[in-house]
Amino acid sequence: MANDLTFSITRTRFNEDYSPAESSRLTTNFANLARGERRQQNLRNALAMINARCNDLTGEAGNADGGRYRLELDIVSVTLHFEDGGRAEQFPLIEVLDVAILDQHTGERHQGIPGNNFSSYLRDYDFAVLLPSLDKSVGIPDDFGQLHGALFQRFLESDAYRDHFAAEPVVCISVSTSQTYRQTGYVHPVLGAEYEHEHSSLTDDYFGRMGMQVRYFMPPGAKAPLAFYTRGDLTGDYSDLQLIGTISTMETFQKIYRPEIYNANTVAPSTYRPTLEHTDFSTPPVTYDREERSRLGVTQGRYTEEHLVQPHRALLERWASSHTALTH
Repeated sequence: MANDLTFSITRTRFNEDYSPAESSRLTTNFANLARGERRQQNLRNALAMINARCNDLTGEAGNADGGRYRLELDIVSVTLHFEDGGRAEQFPLIEVLDVAILDQHTGERHQGIPGNNFSSYLRDYDFAVLLPSLDKSVGIPDDFGQLHGALFQRFLESDAYRDHFAAEPVVCISVSTSQTYRQTGYVHPVLGAEYEHEHSSLTDDYFGRMGMQVRYFMPPGAKAPLAFYTRGDLTGDYSDLQLIGTISTMETFQKIYRPEIYNANTVAPSTYRPTLEHTDFSTPPVTYDREERSRLGVTQGRYTEEHLVQPHRALLERWASSHTALTH
């Protein structure tokens, strides 16, 4: 059954001239910034914030040339290919970011970490369509997210992934407003102060289906901790410069999308409960419509239901079950 699923990868450079492909989820961090009258200025400002943060974390900020390092970001679009009923089918499965760090003094290009942002039509279906339809008195079924997790892990095991990437991915997202976080006392030189949370969340369980575990760190100079999900060893598998590439990129996106938390004017204390009701924050120079993003999540979840889940449910669920049996 594993051979019935294959994957292909395309790359799009994320720069000030970026325009979303027709198959891109419109709720991705990068697609949101590339719409409207201010699209090019939005992109230019976001990239400047990313590069400034990179040079800040490497200790190269303030140079006359604007900083030693510049990040190059590629949007990696993954298409799922399969056959059902004798017909060849395909579906835009996920999008992630690939990061490279360019040393503008030496010309050397350092490979960063794949992942960073994580965009998935199937996750939209699970959270915006399936989850609201469940009977809350019964609870969330044990197989919630199983198909998504199986497809993601199959992609990481595929020739397509191995041909493009040498490292395990790291996905970096916001902390949850429904949990309290406490510092552990461990401080990493780049990732910063580690936090732990109260209990496993639905998001943790969902990423767990993808084979990923979470750790929380507040990097030096940051205002709040970030959630880092990976299948590998976050503090041991990656170089400091690779981690800086991910932090610079994803902290910038979170400053834009959740300024109440990540662009606050005060630093998160050792015991921290994030909230979007916080009013003491600075507005970043980037335009973003958070409500539109939520609405599009439902639209794209229903697109997935119509074009992937309903017509191919039997095939995909058989494969998900077989993958689960093989990994347990």
